[in-house]
Amino acid sequence: MSGSFEQRLAAQYGSLSARLRQAGDYIADNPISIATRSLRALASDSKLAPATFTRLAHALEYENFEALREAMRDRIGRRVLPFADRADRLQKDTLTRQESFLTRYGMACQDNIAALSAAIEPEQLERVAERLAGARRVILLGALGSTGIAEYTAYIANFLGDNWEIGARAGASLGSTLAGLDERDAVLVITNPPFARSSIRGAILAHEQGAYVTLITDSRTCPGLHAADDSFIVPTDSPHFYTSYVAIMFLLEAILAMVARRAGPRATERVAEVERRNRLLEEVYVR
Repeated sequence: MSGSFEQRLAAQYGSLSARLRQAGDYIADNPISIATRSLRALASDSKLAPATFTRLAHALEYENFEALREAMRDRIGRRVLPFADRADRLQKDTLTRQESFLTRYGMACQDNIAALSAAIEPEQLERVAERLAGARRVILLGALGSTGIAEYTAYIANFLGDNWEIGARAGASLGSTLAGLDERDAVLVITNPPFARSSIRGAILAHEQGAYVTLITDSRTCPGLHAADDSFIVPTDSPHFYTSYVAIMFLLEAILAMVARRAGPRATERVAEVERRNRLLEEVYVR
């Protein structure tokens, strides 16, 4: 098994015992502690036996816990500045009861984006953009709270090409959308708890057909992670009663920008053509 700790954990999460999941969550949430503290101290802080961390390392196909620790140290070494900056900001921006909801919400969104930026693997982001840019078809799956996000993504992507489409849009069956998918195609899934059954089943079916699947979620418990070739666990913490999609939008817009860069002059011509037809059809207001 290859990939970052987060990718390995996400791929195996559904098959791990409750104790191993707890150890995995602790490591994912405390990377600096894992890289710098002794195993005994980690066990005491997490209230888990040292052997639990060793078993998790083996389950994720590390040679031993030290190998896992070295992987985390390498990650911290490459990202120490973002973590330090974030810690400094959190200390300076201690919330008080006098602060407005807008201030607290804005800070939560900024923290989510900072945490995502610190955790994301640049190589993975490049790989996802490359696969989406080169796909024959790209199917977007997003239901329930993710419906509007998928619609927005499709709107932007259609400026770049006509091969991006929403799965099961406007009453069409999901089965008809996924029919004929193979290794030349890609599926981009957006799903947060409560997970939409159609998105999960669509991801699994697309994977079985050989399509490249990227899944974006905010939970390692997502039942579709095992079917994803690439996945992103995006922070969505918020003082709102509902989880925030701001960091997910940030990630999607970054991916679309990277896809556009790969499209080159063809994308520029396509955008100009779409804008021209929008004006001809009077779909936009022009002064």
